Amino acid sequence: MKNRPLIIISGPTATGKTATSIRLANALRSLNPHIINFDSLLFYRELNIGTAKPTTFERGDIKHSLIDVRSITDPLNAADFTTLALELLEASLKTDELPIIVGGSGFYLRALVKGMYDSVDVSDEIKAKGDALYQAQGIDPFIETLKLHDPQRLSMLHANDHYRIRRAWEHWQMTGKPVSPEGDEFAGGDPYDFSQHRLKDWSLFHIHLDIPRAEHNQIIETRTGQMLQDGFITETQELLNAGFSGEEKPLQSIGYKEILNFLAGHLAENELPERINAATRRLAKQQRTFFAKIKPKNTYHPIIDVAKIEEDVVNWLQART
Repeated sequence: MKNRPLIIISGPTATGKTATSIRLANALRSLNPHIINFDSLLFYRELNIGTAKPTTFERGDIKHSLIDVRSITDPLNAADFTTLALELLEASLKTDELPIIVGGSGFYLRALVKGMYDSVDVSDEIKAKGDALYQAQGIDPFIETLKLHDPQRLSMLHANDHYRIRRAWEHWQMTGKPVSPEGDEFAGGDPYDFSQHRLKDWSLFHIHLDIPRAEHNQIIETRTGQMLQDGFITETQELLNAGFSGEEKPLQSIGYKEILNFLAGHLAENELPERINAATRRLAKQQRTFFAKIKPKNTYHPIIDVAKIEEDVVNWLQART
């Protein structure tokens, strides 16, 4: 029996992944499409405007999963996501659905497709040691340790990703071993080779959306302006009014973090849009770097290649019959 078809739609922030997924799902209605989210901020019920979450109207009657499944007080990590997504895929086998997995959180996608390393419980002593070192010297000593003891894991992380750099350092301190998988702990060995994956019941067609940098920057600016016009500041203020501290990890994400700084008086209102734009551009750059390593994939412009995306998917599906 042939493996079942599974479509992935990935890409940097603000590249039209949601619209593409809904458009494609509508075109493939006869195949019972099921959109499964892997954008890490769409998991949270309280975050709407700042995450560009598709509205109920936009979703229509297309089945969506892993949106609004947690509160920001209960963050969902990659291991949690993988467990939930694998359960959904198992159910899709029984209901004869066409899963369309959509998002921009590359680490979560790779965890699902390739597997992930086992994390360890870190002692309070190691955590305190790390906190003191970080307060005294910043991230540099953590990076230097990983250069010596876990260069593979370090190469996967952006220099500004202090959280994961520190987690890798803690892992080394606890175990004396690198976080990085040793060969076959990732399905097929290479963590970026999606031609060898652990989803044994499925064949993958990976749609990757990207836009030339200058054009993308303009789209980012337009989207930020629209979010602010739609009430992004009010949404954030209402979360504080509801008793959230602002320290919740999802509220330290792009847009919310800058608005919290504005509400605290640390940022002028006229500075706010560009601060959000700049942070979004940095995120897009990090996502491009990550997704550039993933092979194979089919890269499209989300506006110019609308018809081609559908044509290529239909041809791929027909070739499998």
